[in-house]
Amino acid sequence: MLGFLILVWICIFLLFLFIQIPRPKNFPPGPRPLPLFVNLLELNISNPLKDFERLADRYGKVYSLYLGSKPWVVLNGFEVLKEALLTKAVDFAGRPQDLMQFSTLSDITLSVILSDYGPSWKEHRRFALMTLRNFGLGRQSMEERILGEINVHCVCAGSSFDPQTMFHNAASYHLLLFGSRYDYDDEFLKLFIHLYTENAKFANGPWALVRHFISLGNDGSSFSEAQLILYILDLHFAGTDTTSNTLLTAFLYPMTHPEVQERCQKEIDEVLEGKDHASYEDRHNMPYTLAVIHEVQRVANTVPLSVFHCTTKDTELMGYRTFVIPNLTSVLKEEGQWKFPHEFNPANFLNKQGQFEKPEAFMPFSAGRRVCLGEGLARMELFLIMVTLLWHFQFVRIETVRF
Repeated sequence: MLGFLILVWICIFLLFLFIQIPRPKNFPPGPRPLPLFVNLLELNISNPLKDFERLADRYGKVYSLYLGSKPWVVLNGFEVLKEALLTKAVDFAGRPQDLMQFSTLSDITLSVILSDYGPSWKEHRRFALMTLRNFGLGRQSMEERILGEINVHCVCAGSSFDPQTMFHNAASYHLLLFGSRYDYDDEFLKLFIHLYTENAKFANGPWALVRHFISLGNDGSSFSEAQLILYILDLHFAGTDTTSNTLLTAFLYPMTHPEVQERCQKEIDEVLEGKDHASYEDRHNMPYTLAVIHEVQRVANTVPLSVFHCTTKDTELMGYRTFVIPNLTSVLKEEGQWKFPHEFNPANFLNKQGQFEKPEAFMPFSAGRRVCLGEGLARMELFLIMVTLLWHFQFVRIETVRF
């Protein structure tokens, strides 16, 4: 029995020693993939970001990994991502299709976020941007919707509440419920948010976006009633969770840095003196508050690896069509790009004169052709919600909670 086990281990050792997974020509360096396990043993599944950083230190800013049967290329650092996503934007605008075919619906194309770069994607992205603008994005009407929702929550003053639920509810309205408004106790709305929170299927509802989308459908068009489901998924998942999670971070740091909160409130009081409410235009007169909001986005790092890309053709950066992981974390915390890369400090976005200045390495919404189409809405939401709440309330950390 012992001899059999020794023989098995010798066979396994020889298998790992002599069987090599071929690396494509002109491919970036990386750890050697092992049979069966490939490079999965290189990553800590619970927190792979530290491993991505470790591998970058060992193999350079551009390195390769085998996570399954296909090779991936990981891009790290501002200069690398700038060249890939901006300078060669079209080359890296693709999406890996065989990886993201998650839908069980038949005869349906992928959503705007996950669809590959091409004429259909361009048509649908133009439609999404046009629809958001028609619903008030960048206009006073959208400001009024955002302020109206956050004012509903101001009645929580003096009582405890779940900020995660509050921010999730508020962010949901601005993205999807353009045609109707639901009370927070409405059963449909609670079910809708619950199902999304659990990353499951959701109940449909009467959105104005639905009527607009279906009106475009006709023979030969890439618009269909079935694909509308993925549009709703896109808008809600990409906008609600990211914005609500960033807002949670946004009020965590002022609580742990009371001097930051105090300086923000002083600036807000001075700018909004005599006004009934904040306006998005007020951001130009609030350099410190704007710096805090951007610093929150930097440290929150809501989508650390962006959405995976793939090359649309051979490029000089890689020379091989493959999956691409843009490591945004490596940019948002890169030494040399930030004054204080590893700590929360609004000075990262302030110049010597104390005015707001956004570094080129700030790309929480990604960059290039696949930049987040809801970036403008998210910026408006973050500013108006943070300023309004900091104007009305003092946020403190409860040291001891008794049940």
